[in-house]
Amino acid sequence: MSKHSQVSQAEIQDLGSALRAKKKRLGEELVAQGLVTDDQVNIALKEQKKTGRPLGEALVTLGFVTEGVLRDALGEMLGRESIDLSNAVPDDEAIAIIPKDVSVRFNIIPLSFDKSENRLTVAMTDIYNLAVLDRIRAIVGNRTEIIPLLAGESEISDAIDQFYGYELSVDGILHEIETGEVDYASLEAEGDEYSQPLVRLVDAILADAVKRGSSDIHFEPEEGFLRLRYRIDGVLRQIRSLHKDYWSAIVVRLKVMSNMNIAETRAPQDGRISLQIRGHNIDFRVSSQPTTHGENVVLRVLDRAKGIVPIEKLGLHADALEALKIMMARPEGIILVTGPTGSGKTTTLYSMLNYVKSEQVNIMTLEDPVEYPMDLIRQTSINEVLRMDFANGIRSLMRQDPDIILVGEIRDPDTAEMAFRAAMTGHQVYSTLHTNSAIGSIPRLLDIGVHSDIMTGNIIGILGQRLVRKLCKKCKTARAAEDIEKKLLSIDETAEVMIHDANGCEHCENTGYRGRLAILEVLRFDDVIDEMIAEKVTIGKMKVYLKSQGFQTLADDAARRVIEGETTLDEVSRVIDLTDRL
Repeated sequence: MSKHSQVSQAEIQDLGSALRAKKKRLGEELVAQGLVTDDQVNIALKEQKKTGRPLGEALVTLGFVTEGVLRDALGEMLGRESIDLSNAVPDDEAIAIIPKDVSVRFNIIPLSFDKSENRLTVAMTDIYNLAVLDRIRAIVGNRTEIIPLLAGESEISDAIDQFYGYELSVDGILHEIETGEVDYASLEAEGDEYSQPLVRLVDAILADAVKRGSSDIHFEPEEGFLRLRYRIDGVLRQIRSLHKDYWSAIVVRLKVMSNMNIAETRAPQDGRISLQIRGHNIDFRVSSQPTTHGENVVLRVLDRAKGIVPIEKLGLHADALEALKIMMARPEGIILVTGPTGSGKTTTLYSMLNYVKSEQVNIMTLEDPVEYPMDLIRQTSINEVLRMDFANGIRSLMRQDPDIILVGEIRDPDTAEMAFRAAMTGHQVYSTLHTNSAIGSIPRLLDIGVHSDIMTGNIIGILGQRLVRKLCKKCKTARAAEDIEKKLLSIDETAEVMIHDANGCEHCENTGYRGRLAILEVLRFDDVIDEMIAEKVTIGKMKVYLKSQGFQTLADDAARRVIEGETTLDEVSRVIDLTDRL
C-alpha cells in the first residue's frame, strides 16, 4: 500500500478522530491566528446549530473568512498540503482517468498523473474520506499511488466546470483551432477563458514543459513558422513547429499572463507567471526580445519544490560535504560559488542558506531577481527596487542588522568592494562569480579590482560547480573501459573498470539520460593559501599545494561519477576539460 493513501483501517480511524478533534478547535485556531474574532466564531457556531453545516462552511458563508484562507488554515492544522485551484493548470491525462460524474459526485478534481511513477494527485475537500479514496482506487487500480491535496469546495466545483468538456491536449487543441476561429478579445477576458482554445493551448504547453522536466521554454518565430523548444537536462530539444498565424495570439496570451504590455512589441520586456501545475507551485520568469521575425519569448521554469535541495542531497563526496559544513560554521567571511550560467549555482546557494537559517540569525538577500521564496529569509529583487544595484543594495542591507548576506553575483568593483567590506565587519557573505574553477576565482577577483591584501583572511572558501546529465537507470549498459578512457579517468591501465553508455528508451524519451547531477569541487581556504595570495604566488604553485593536501578537482569528482555509473564519459567531457590527463 502507498504511504500517501493506502493506509490501514485503524490508521484511517485514528486520522478521522484527529480530524474531528481539530475541527472542534478550528474556531480557536482561527482566532489565535488573528483571522477571525471570538464574536464571529460565536455567530458562526449559532448558524452551525441552525443549519447543521460545518463551522468552516458557516464562516465562509457569513463572509468572515475566504475559502482560500480556511483551506490553508485547515491544511496547516492537519499537517497536509493544500492547493489553490484558481491558478491550477489541468493535466489532460489525469482528467481523462476520472470521469466527470465521479468528480461531481464526490467533489474531487484530478490534478496530475505521473505515468513513470504511477502516481495520481487529486484535490479533495476531505483528504481522509475513505469511501472517496476507495472509489478512486477502484477506477485507477491498487498499484496507482493516490496523493490527496486539500482544496476548497467551491474551488473544486469551479474547476470541474472549467476543465471537463474541453480538449486539453496540445494536439487536440491544435486540431480544434484548425477547424475554428480565434476570438482575440477573449484572450484578455477574465471570465470563461477555457472556451478559447488558444488559452488552453498556452496552458497545455506550459504544463507539458513542466511534465517533461524542462528548465526553459523557447518560443522562436521564424519567417514561415513558430519553433517551440524545451531545454531538458541542460540541452535544447525541438518539441514541435506551429503555424506562424498562431504566434500573434500566443504572445498576447503570454503577455497578459505575465502582466506585460501587449501594445509594446519593439522593446524587450520582463514578466512573471505563477501557476499550479501537477500539484506544485510553478513560477515562470518571462522574457521577450524583438527579432527580425517577431518577438522571441523565453520562459525560465522555476519549480519551488525542486529549488531547495537538502545540502546532504547535493551529491557531495563525504570529505567535501564535511569541508563545506565547516566553512559555513565560520562566523564571518565570504563563501563563493562559481560556474557558468545554468550550472546550478543558485540551487546550491539556497541549499546552503536553508542549512544555516534559524530564528537566531537574520539572513538578507539581494537577487536579480528572487527565484525561490524562502521562509525566515528577507529577500530583495534588485530589479523591483528603483535605482538599486548590488553595491547600493549591500549598503542598504548593512543597516538592517544582518548576520548573513547573500549577494546574487559579484560582477563589478563596487559590488566586490561592498561584499568584502561586509565580510570584514563581522558578516557572513554568500555570492556567485563567473569563473571556470574554484582556484580560478582568485585571478578573477584580482581582475575585478579586489586587492590581494583584502582577500587574505576574508575568503572562507570557494565552490566550483557544473551540471551533467544522469544516465537513465532503465536502459544504461555497462562495458569495460578502454585504455584511453582509463587515462582520462586517472585509473591504472591494468585495472579492470566498468563504465556505462547511454542507450535510450521510452522512459528517457530515447535520450539515454534522465535528470541531472552536480559535479562539485570544494576549496576551503587555510593559512597557507592566504599567505600564497598575499605573496601573489602563481596559480600553478597553488594547484601543486592543493594536490598535496588531497583537494578533489571538478575533473576528479566527474571521474568518480563516471566510475560509479551515474553518468557517461562523453557527457562529462561536454562540460569539463579532461584532456590535461592524457
